[in-house]
Amino acid sequence: MKITAILGTYRKGGVIDAAVDEILAAAREAGAETAKIYLIDRHIEFCTNCRTCTQQEGDRRGPCPIDDDMNGLLDEIERSDAIVLASPMNFWTVTAVMKRFIERLVCYAYWPWGNMGPKVRNIPKTKRAVVVISSACPSLLARLMTRMVGLMKGCAKLLGAKKADLLFIGLAAGEPKADIGSRARKRARRLGKKLAS
Repeated sequence: MKITAILGTYRKGGVIDAAVDEILAAAREAGAETAKIYLIDRHIEFCTNCRTCTQQEGDRRGPCPIDDDMNGLLDEIERSDAIVLASPMNFWTVTAVMKRFIERLVCYAYWPWGNMGPKVRNIPKTKRAVVVISSACPSLLARLMTRMVGLMKGCAKLLGAKKADLLFIGLAAGEPKADIGSRARKRARRLGKKLAS
């Protein structure tokens, strides 16, 4: 069992990092192999919307002509049995580095020129997934006022998840070095064990 976590945080050692560490630690204790990837450490260019990757029919992702780390990153995710997608909320949505990653997932759509809209490729939905989000405001308010949860869960499905569980940590910016708290820590560990089972 291999679990890959993709982190769209700019702050190593912060709330998102701590939550993902708990998930991965519990998964390792249950026998899983884990990897944690910070998007800020990878060279990922902006999608130019050339749609080259959307032109070929089939169930595999389309080839992107941009020469950066995204192709290798997607290969690693595809080889994984489970994924964790994590981002703090910045100005009511995912961070810019996570948005850049998300836009490049257009390769999982088939959209030939002349068609009105894209069709999601028929990728097998076999992976388990957890979405981790933190926000400065209370989690209930953030969930009601934004589309971030749907966006992140939709990305997990594009990457082959049959379902994505959620860990949402609200009031995460009350101090410079915020702690995730015992309740979030326990939930993170439960989700990690579930990913590895």
